[in-house]
Amino acid sequence: MLPKPQSALAPNTFAYETTPLVKPTGFREYDARWLLGEEINLMGFQALGMGLGTLLGELGVERRIVTGHDFRSYSASVKLALVSGLLSTGCEVHDIGLAVSPMAYFAQFDLEVPAVAMVTASHNENGWTGVKMGAERPLTFGPDEMGRLKDIVLAAKFDGTGGGSYRFVEGMAGRYRVALTDRPKLRRPIRAVVACGNGTAGAFAPQVLQDIGLDVVPLDCDLDHTFPRYNPNPEDLKMLAAISEKVVETGADVGFGFDGDGDRCGVIDSKGEAIFADKVGVMLARDLSAVHANARFVVDVKSTGLFKTDPVLAGNGAETDYWKTGHSYIKRRVNALGALAGFEKSGHFFFNAPIGRGYDDGLVAAIAVCDMLERAGDKTLAALRDELPTTWGSPTMSPHCADEVKYDVVDRVVDRLTAMKEAGESLAGQPIADLITVNGARIVNPDGTWGLVRASSNKPELVVVVESPVAEERMREMFHAIDSILRQHPEVGEYNQTI
Repeated sequence: MLPKPQSALAPNTFAYETTPLVKPTGFREYDARWLLGEEINLMGFQALGMGLGTLLGELGVERRIVTGHDFRSYSASVKLALVSGLLSTGCEVHDIGLAVSPMAYFAQFDLEVPAVAMVTASHNENGWTGVKMGAERPLTFGPDEMGRLKDIVLAAKFDGTGGGSYRFVEGMAGRYRVALTDRPKLRRPIRAVVACGNGTAGAFAPQVLQDIGLDVVPLDCDLDHTFPRYNPNPEDLKMLAAISEKVVETGADVGFGFDGDGDRCGVIDSKGEAIFADKVGVMLARDLSAVHANARFVVDVKSTGLFKTDPVLAGNGAETDYWKTGHSYIKRRVNALGALAGFEKSGHFFFNAPIGRGYDDGLVAAIAVCDMLERAGDKTLAALRDELPTTWGSPTMSPHCADEVKYDVVDRVVDRLTAMKEAGESLAGQPIADLITVNGARIVNPDGTWGLVRASSNKPELVVVVESPVAEERMREMFHAIDSILRQHPEVGEYNQTI
């Protein structure tokens, strides 16, 4: 049995090679992420596998699990260390090899396997690694499961049943591709820039979209784990600018940007302008609610207020539920409510039958956008965007804040805003009409201008988003009002981007 993991070990020492290193902060709300070498070593991943296998037993889940890994220089090694831990607890491991996360989720259904452990750091910079896990398809772990997993691993309370088995599954990429493309080809000619930031999606996305009838213009689709141009992140301004430039250059109808593990999708319209994912969600909700009567949708608290105020959605009888930010939270809510779809501002899209299987898949989202364009006749994506009521919204802004203190900082900000509301104080020049604290704090002014502060679930950052249906100036006023409160906390650092 492995010794108890340590939270810090010096590299190039005897202890580093004989003791699991697992920094506790790597256990996030709904997945796990660490800097490899600094915060976790390979023995640490072995301990994680043993902890996951033990947890499956506690949950009463059959110990059969799909594993896969993203394209980084160390991901295969990390996965094999994880697998060794799973085997020691009696797990039957089905390894699908190099994959995007949605392919691993698909494999759970295709192989009729209950659990999944996908080794990926998603869009994080090179050097990061992690695991997305689940034990009840199509769901992934939430705080309860992640908290229990953390306790098991850090205490080294492992079930050493042994007797596990390993199987490498050949051809899963082809089966996934067939599942996505076994449908009529698009009748409308659509040229699409497909950008993958040299991440894992580059091995799969161009061919899948070509198979459904798109004229694909590939951009940064060659796999390169150094990410030489920009991180594969559809919220990254460098990635969006590169896609925009290529859309304009090639006269494309749409640009798609996929993140490092392919579960998110960013969208650029035919004029080369980025459409934030929540606005894409409104457009898709309009389209889908016209086809599916009384459709229900779930969106995260970072998303635009149009889901509640758009007259087209109201006319179609659509209902929308605002829920906690995070792919695991939205996925669970979509499943619990039987919603047709869920949208998250970060670019996670969730579709239930008849469109998808309930999990987030960037390619399914891109295909849904193409189907929307086909149903729109000769309207461009830019025209569909222009039909939405005007709002002025920010990108997702992320000031640095250490994992150890970020939740405490947000709690203090929530307390301050709650006291301001109770005292009748103004923020951004107006009273606080509503304060939603289900996930950080979403502050709403009487004119509909709102701002959000929350802790990032997967990085040492806070998250700030602002929007106004009145004017760009009001959006900026809300940002500066929130930022002035954050500046009172010395733990809050510089933004990754601002407005």
